[in-house]
Amino acid sequence: MDLATILAFTAAFFVFAASPGPDNMTIVARTISSGAASGIAYGAGTVVGILIFLVLAVFGLSFIATKMAIAMTVLRYGGALYLIWMGIRLWTAVPVVPELQPISGRRGLLAIFATGIALNLGNPKMPLFYVALLPSVVGASLDAGHLGVLTMVILVVEVVVIGGHVILAHRARSLLRTPKIVRRVNRAAGGAMIGAGFAVVATR
Repeated sequence: MDLATILAFTAAFFVFAASPGPDNMTIVARTISSGAASGIAYGAGTVVGILIFLVLAVFGLSFIATKMAIAMTVLRYGGALYLIWMGIRLWTAVPVVPELQPISGRRGLLAIFATGIALNLGNPKMPLFYVALLPSVVGASLDAGHLGVLTMVILVVEVVVIGGHVILAHRARSLLRTPKIVRRVNRAAGGAMIGAGFAVVATR
């Protein structure tokens, strides 16, 4: 795989990853409401889902993912309902300034991480993205050797994209100094998460 091919895939994947959508909205909402660890946990889950589809594509199994309609639908709706539920909880939460707000525990972060995986595995656009992109960018000679290179590209891009969203949201979080402002931000973030959940449900 030459440098031009790697750069072409990097550019295409960066546009795909940075585009506004439910995942990025949720990362921002989770960071503002519960801190950077929560946003990073969800982002890490999305990356795992992306890499699972990459492995399937590299080994010629993308058609399996596209055929698993029932499983993908269950994952998508389950993750969407969880996002909506978290959004409702955030909307109705008692406002607490960030310094006094408890950080999500290990179990809470694992649940958020699992939600990120489920929503990406249930995203019908993921296998289509790889089926359309990989043959045109990499060619028919995709093998295990390319998997390592593409994995590194995806990880670097996602660190930049997720890190950028988390940093910006964390800075916005630092402006929360009164319960009144916290309530407004909680409702905005909760509304974003509810909207992200419905957007996932509406995805075809």
